[in-house]
Amino acid sequence: MNRNNKLRWLIVLFVTVWAVFELTPPTSRDLIQEFKDLSSSTDPGFDAIVAEARAMQATNSANAFGNLRAAIGTNDLRRYFAGINVQGEDDPNASILNRVQRSAAGKIRLGLDLQGGTEFLLALGTNRVDQIATATNAIPVEARQRERSRQLTQAIEVLRKRVDRFGVAEPVILPVGTDRISVQLPGLSDADRQNARIQIEKAAVLEFRLVHKDSEKLLQEGIIEPGYEVLFETRKQEDGTKAKYPYLVEKQSAGGLGGKNIVKSYVYNEPMTGKPEISFSMDADGALAFEKVTRENIGRRLAIVLDGEVFSAPNINGVIPGGRGQITGSYTEKEAEALANVLQNPLETPVSIVAQREVGATLGTDSIISGVRSAVIGVIAVSLFMLVYYLRAGLIANVALLLNLVILLGVMCSIDTTLTLPGIAGIVLTIGMAVDANVLIYERIREELDSGKSIRGAINAGYDKVFGTIFDANVTTLISSVLLILLGTGPVKGFGITLTIGVVVSMFTALVLTRLIFDFLADRGMLKSLKMLSIVKGGKIDFLKYAKPAFILSWSLIIVGVSYVTFEAVTGRHQLLGVDFAGGDNILMSIKQRPDKQGEAVREVVTGLNFGDPTVQYQSAANGGEFLRVLTVFEKGDEVVAALKAKFPASGIQVIGVDRVGPVIGKEIAQTAVFSSILALFGILVYVAFRYDTAFAVGAVVAIIHDVLMTMAWFFLTERQLSAPMVAAILTIIGFSINDTIVIFDRIREDLKLGVPGTFKEVMNKALNQTLSRTIITSGTVFLATLSLYLFGGGVINDFAFTFLVGILTGTYSSIYIASALVLWWHKGKRPDKLTTEVRVVAPAGSPAKA
Repeated sequence: MNRNNKLRWLIVLFVTVWAVFELTPPTSRDLIQEFKDLSSSTDPGFDAIVAEARAMQATNSANAFGNLRAAIGTNDLRRYFAGINVQGEDDPNASILNRVQRSAAGKIRLGLDLQGGTEFLLALGTNRVDQIATATNAIPVEARQRERSRQLTQAIEVLRKRVDRFGVAEPVILPVGTDRISVQLPGLSDADRQNARIQIEKAAVLEFRLVHKDSEKLLQEGIIEPGYEVLFETRKQEDGTKAKYPYLVEKQSAGGLGGKNIVKSYVYNEPMTGKPEISFSMDADGALAFEKVTRENIGRRLAIVLDGEVFSAPNINGVIPGGRGQITGSYTEKEAEALANVLQNPLETPVSIVAQREVGATLGTDSIISGVRSAVIGVIAVSLFMLVYYLRAGLIANVALLLNLVILLGVMCSIDTTLTLPGIAGIVLTIGMAVDANVLIYERIREELDSGKSIRGAINAGYDKVFGTIFDANVTTLISSVLLILLGTGPVKGFGITLTIGVVVSMFTALVLTRLIFDFLADRGMLKSLKMLSIVKGGKIDFLKYAKPAFILSWSLIIVGVSYVTFEAVTGRHQLLGVDFAGGDNILMSIKQRPDKQGEAVREVVTGLNFGDPTVQYQSAANGGEFLRVLTVFEKGDEVVAALKAKFPASGIQVIGVDRVGPVIGKEIAQTAVFSSILALFGILVYVAFRYDTAFAVGAVVAIIHDVLMTMAWFFLTERQLSAPMVAAILTIIGFSINDTIVIFDRIREDLKLGVPGTFKEVMNKALNQTLSRTIITSGTVFLATLSLYLFGGGVINDFAFTFLVGILTGTYSSIYIASALVLWWHKGKRPDKLTTEVRVVAPAGSPAKA
């Protein structure tokens, strides 16, 4: 073994060990058992906590973290966990539980679509700095960007503190772009979901503003002095009704005092009335400013303003040192607690919920089962084919395939990538496409063996000649997958990350690991021959003979399909855009029996609510379950569900998933989808033009456009709706289509540079025949992997898989009859000068020379 191979083996060993370490343990352990195991001491009280948590878990297994927290109640955990340092923590119990949760958590993080929960997408509003900047343009752009970034960071920190009080395990709070925040709460109960929404969205912009000394008189006269505005205080009357009382208050906060100065807020019962009130204390700067304001304004009212509403406006009777104050009003205990919570965690910038997604725990469990099952079946199908077709070489490919999966998951765990349903699809697709590199290598080794080379020579030549093909094919796929990461959000971005990692890892295992194994066997004389089965051998098919009729027929089908789908959409017979693009509430409900056969009764109920014409669809699961999906206008889903339950009580309607997407978000997703697709096409055009020539680049891009249009036409003809994950499917088709085209183009370029005799058409046909076996095998293995997703994946995976199945067929076809044909026609049947090497034959002495 040479020194380079020793180094490569060490690299492979290191990467494998590192991946296994990052991956272990892959799944979560029992949280309550981990809580018990990590305790340093126990007593009857601790045993009672464990027993109560177990009992709650028996009836609500989806929220182990919430069950454990509820069982703990007001007990102090510090005496049971002496080994966990919680000194200085505001909530020691929460800190201990978070430590237990991290210890019990598996390395593979599941997305909400696999474990159930709620996701809120928040948009930052504008604060006073933004308003001033917009109105005056006095603040430089760089300063505005820095301030916006600071606002985003502050909002995330505040929301994290609020979310910690909800008692959910592993909440995820992430920035999305420059002005959005994703808050993911796994295992949130229905009862807590609405409270969480209120608490998250509550801005709690607290200000202390001075009231004009002649407020009442000026308001009666209708005079509003400059620098003042009218705000109202809501008071409950003796008869239970509420009335608003106006104040003329300064527009600016007195002394700059605000929510940022609040250190602590809590609820207490006023001794005389017993009513709940909120007490707060300020930091050092706030205390000094508060003392100064009260000293300089004795006799005036100081309004406590929360989100533009006066909560109380007490008189300043004297200097108030220490920065302490109270907010009084007609609050219930729950309202007072909520107000104290947001006061202690105020947002400098208001936020609004622009999208919401809810996934029931049952649906999450079903998604895991269907997703994993489809992945396993896809891997087994591909592995069996490789083993049967390539025999010993297929076994080596399967070893690489297994290591590919281990490294892929290890990298995902190391960068805390969340595994979603589209992510599982990405893994299966990556496995299918990873086989392509091995197929390219093996088919080239077969050619070298057929030419009479030794095993060692064929292996060396095979790997050397195929490197450029694999590199070009994977780079063009990476152009699409990287765009998914940069421009996508949520599941789409997760899919892009999975696909990108998978492409890189597959290159490593195919070019490094399999080569090491072949060298190892050859060095020890264990590889005397390399037998393989053959599908196509020495083919002489004139593919381009049928190029023109195939080209015309293909585009005719696209025109007819797109025209028909457009007509369906214009007449309202088919809703093309799903909730991700059109906006609205997409509600998935489980039902015991259908209210009617076609959904007309359901549509009539929803239409009667005056929410417009809804989309109603029945779905059946492989296990016999029945589902009802209704798409209605944004934030009206709860009213629709209530109306359906009231109208069809015997149907047993239960909500198991809701997607709420605001119209603005839908528009942005649509724009991003179009932009990312155009950008991918442009990137591929530039790269192919650089590596080949303009004709090849144009042919590749036109073939991609053909594949996308053909796939989308069939997608809509089967009455499916376009969703955000389908953007991932379209971009994946772009990657697959260009992958297949590049393999053919690379062989054409190689034959041209080798000076293969014949016309350009004959050279192209020869290249198409040379790569035909690889095309059939690669498309076939990817088709097998994707077919398992289609048959067993369910949900979003089913739509994704259907789209990609069509894309595989059209991508394989278009590489020959669209891309290759256009290159031939572009050059008018002549060899392109840029890629052609002139070959001269030196004749023997005495014979006329021929060129």
